[in-house]
Amino acid sequence: MTKQEYIVNWLKNYVKNSPFEGYVIGVSGGIDSAVTSTLCAMTGLNTKVLLLPIHQAHDQTLRGHSHIKWLANKFSNVSWENLALTSAFDELAWILPKNTTKLALANSKARLRMTALYAVAQSNNLLVAGTGNKVEDYGIGFFTKYGDGGVDLSPIGDLTKTQVWAMGRELGVNKEIIEATPTDGLHDDNRSDESQIGCSYPELEWAMDWCDNSKDGDWGKLYEKSPKEQKIINTYWDFHNRNAHKMAMPPVCKIPDDL
Repeated sequence: MTKQEYIVNWLKNYVKNSPFEGYVIGVSGGIDSAVTSTLCAMTGLNTKVLLLPIHQAHDQTLRGHSHIKWLANKFSNVSWENLALTSAFDELAWILPKNTTKLALANSKARLRMTALYAVAQSNNLLVAGTGNKVEDYGIGFFTKYGDGGVDLSPIGDLTKTQVWAMGRELGVNKEIIEATPTDGLHDDNRSDESQIGCSYPELEWAMDWCDNSKDGDWGKLYEKSPKEQKIINTYWDFHNRNAHKMAMPPVCKIPDDL
């Protein structure tokens, strides 16, 4: 059994053991959402794909449209909608306090998309399928809390970015999506993921593997690594620690029994 077959069966069984009928996925024009939506479509279950543009770069929108057209032609169980959220976002940005930062506004785009996904999901008895990969969601926390991190389940959450790219090629995802520079699409300058993080995905995967498999004593040997390797590990660990709150359940204040 291949990884893609395993995930498709997992998705089928998850719905089978739930009161839901299928999945809804937001498509961005990137590899993660392209692979996730294809895997959901392969289940044969009701699969609804949404374009959710907010001041989106033209090339991203074109790739998203191209992927949806390919999906709809290939799978009869796929339906789609284009929900243009730019005006809704602009209205939100207008009424927010004037000191709202650019980063806070960028993350508000992801949270607005999450709101739309859940409105469609609830109205059609569907589950929201997440599109985050292992490095982003469980390594460095490179996602928006209660934005693209607000999902019902994570089909590709145990795949590294490199594995997602490989699976995309196996599934026949459009070449322009596979070759596109990864970006979260939240910023006006269309900055890449690598420019924001400071490392490439293969470098982060190497650092994640080193950190996950290192014992306490191994950290003392970090100085034996090359300056570049030290920088990659420190970058990974800095993001991991800073974003740990995103990757854990909200803490609960437990009241002592004697109160």
